Amino acid sequence: MIGDGMGVTQISAGMYSSDKQLNLERFPVIGLHKSYSADNLITDSAAGATAFSAGVKTYNGAIGVDMDTMPVTTILEMAESAGMPTGLVATSSIVHATPASFYAHVKLRKEYEEIAADLMETDIDIFIGGGAKYFERREMDTRNLSDEMRSRGSEVASFVDTKLKDIKVKKAKRIAYYTADSEPLPYSQGRDYLVDATEIAMNFLDQRDSLDKGFFLMVEGSQIDWGGHSNNSDYIISEVLEFDRAIGAALNFAQQDGETLVIVTADHETGGYAINTGSVRGQIEGAFTSDYHTADLIPVFAYGPGAEQFSGIFENTAIFDKMKLLYGFARR
Repeated sequence: MIGDGMGVTQISAGMYSSDKQLNLERFPVIGLHKSYSADNLITDSAAGATAFSAGVKTYNGAIGVDMDTMPVTTILEMAESAGMPTGLVATSSIVHATPASFYAHVKLRKEYEEIAADLMETDIDIFIGGGAKYFERREMDTRNLSDEMRSRGSEVASFVDTKLKDIKVKKAKRIAYYTADSEPLPYSQGRDYLVDATEIAMNFLDQRDSLDKGFFLMVEGSQIDWGGHSNNSDYIISEVLEFDRAIGAALNFAQQDGETLVIVTADHETGGYAINTGSVRGQIEGAFTSDYHTADLIPVFAYGPGAEQFSGIFENTAIFDKMKLLYGFARR
């Protein structure tokens, strides 16, 4: 679970704005990762997510490729090769940098239609996020990728014609659900699907795990970052609190299941966010040093089998290495 742009202050602001304990406070293991990319002390989401997904430091803007622009195998692709069901959930478009870095291999993060085409090369079982236009009204070719998914037996739906809770999960072979034509709205403007999407994805993947090998799911609280870029405390806080509720859903699943590892982190901090004098609980006086990312160390929270692997201070690429080890892929 990735809270894009979520540093310690973003978490603190959410904590001091909530009338109850955050779900993040339930984690027994906490570490810190070094977020820098291969070409800059300040990473972007593309390089940051590629470090998590494939274990390589690469240049800012790179999606699933190394410094030489060569494709690198991701943890999602490894899980698919091992026969595990996989999924992605995001409050951005599904072709945005973070989710894209788990399945696509392109030189630049803005190549959204190329990224959408790369999704067709995977066997992903469920994805929920925005970006329908990059699949259905493409400028680079005449393909309708949603129709192609339907021809392969996928259940394809969108917020326009089907509520998320109404998708036929039990009957579906695979699920593609578009939450927006382009980018979804902020939570404060009515978007509220992240908790439901997380629960639906976990349960669907668990049901699909017929070989009892486990599954891989990446969930992104994408717009915490956008609040940082906007230097907007209220935007940050509302997104952190929604993301925390999704974390709670994942923790509840893991506690009941007993076999699921939940990892929560961020790719970088955004905004150089600080809580200033005059702040009180429920009313944060925030200040910013930047409208871009910073090089802060980033917290990592872990719960479940193997959680102890995530304590201490380590490179962001180590998150991939630890997941790979715990899945058993490192021994294959």
